Amino acid sequence: MASARISVVLADDNLIVREGVRMLIGTAADIEVVGVATDYDTLVAVATSAAPQVVVTDIRMPPNFTDEGIRGAREVRKRHPGTGVVVLSQFEEPEYAIDLLREQAAGCAYLLKDRVGDGDQLVRAIRTVATGGSMLDPRIVELMMQPVADHAGLTEPEEALLRQVAEGKPGKAIAAAMRTTPAAVDREIEQLFLKLAQQASAGGVKALEKLKLLHRAIVDREEQGDTLSRLLPGGIAEKVRREGRETGRTERMTVTVLMSDIRGYSTIAEDADPTVLAGQLNGHRAAMNRAILGEGGTVMQFVGDAVMAVFGAPLPQEDHADRAVCGATAMHAEQARLNEEWASCGLPEFRLGIGISTGDVAAALLGSDERLEYTLVGDSVNLAQRLQQWAAGGESVLSEPTFAALRHPPEVEQLPAQLVKGRRAPVAAYRVRAV
Repeated sequence: MASARISVVLADDNLIVREGVRMLIGTAADIEVVGVATDYDTLVAVATSAAPQVVVTDIRMPPNFTDEGIRGAREVRKRHPGTGVVVLSQFEEPEYAIDLLREQAAGCAYLLKDRVGDGDQLVRAIRTVATGGSMLDPRIVELMMQPVADHAGLTEPEEALLRQVAEGKPGKAIAAAMRTTPAAVDREIEQLFLKLAQQASAGGVKALEKLKLLHRAIVDREEQGDTLSRLLPGGIAEKVRREGRETGRTERMTVTVLMSDIRGYSTIAEDADPTVLAGQLNGHRAAMNRAILGEGGTVMQFVGDAVMAVFGAPLPQEDHADRAVCGATAMHAEQARLNEEWASCGLPEFRLGIGISTGDVAAALLGSDERLEYTLVGDSVNLAQRLQQWAAGGESVLSEPTFAALRHPPEVEQLPAQLVKGRRAPVAAYRVRAV
């Protein structure tokens, strides 16, 4: 595993630019180009076949020279969740970067074409997105940060925090760098924005709004929001069509949502060789996929070190709560097996925290006859994310409705009711014993 190389598909319609970027990538021994593309269709076809860890793409390519590169990369991520994306742009306006990160912050980088030859910026970006991180060109960071900082009289620690926000770093990564908690980072960012809002002159207000948009985009993606979607595997799509489910129609369903997260991942990533960590992530995702599919679940999305799945949809399952809990147990077991393999190579172990929530959601199938995208919206989606934060490594935390729905409940410990973000009343939950 330590010798694995990061595989890259490169997309740009300009031969000179494409070959220049290929040469830059070729300077790194741990990265290899496994395919090239010159337009949207070729990008999707080549990347679907090669299943690279990273796509490096221009924004505008044939056939229409609009946003084919970004759309192509998103399509690839749907077919191969977890694929990193490095966008090479000629546009310095921060809005382009904000829009990109608003859609998919984890595993995404935005670099300026005329600066990718400076140092090892491109190579670092590829390594970063391969392990689920995000990266912005320093020039974009300066354009967003400086007009605000110039008018606010920030202290050195405040300016350092502002820079990390402008770089698009999620709260967990900032917390790891600052040796504190994500909750403490959230409070400091709120206080920083309050100070900026109070002190920024007219010249800094617009830049402040851009920073707020960027921060909101990162937080939204980190918390996963209320809507999850992934491209359904062809077999499930065919079965859904055969049973008469219509695309575009929203229906109310009772499901169980599962969300997992690797404990201490930011600290692991800070100390790890990016290439080796990318190999670990790939092994982790494959194992989690097996565990979830083995219990009849649907993997909704991989985002960085997080996994999201649903049981009881798109096809109903009467025992979806039991399946989800069994799926979580299988995920812990699969990860324990991987950890044993990694230990022999001197690699850090991954420890999962899993949250499971049962309830009503609004569900819809979107797309075409060939490929379908499934979307869920509901409080149960958000609650699963909150409960996941209560689970230590090796633990699963179940919502009260999940525990009540179980036909074969495991041995659990009832947790004291606590308030969670977005809920007025305290939430009761149950912790499954750690493995």
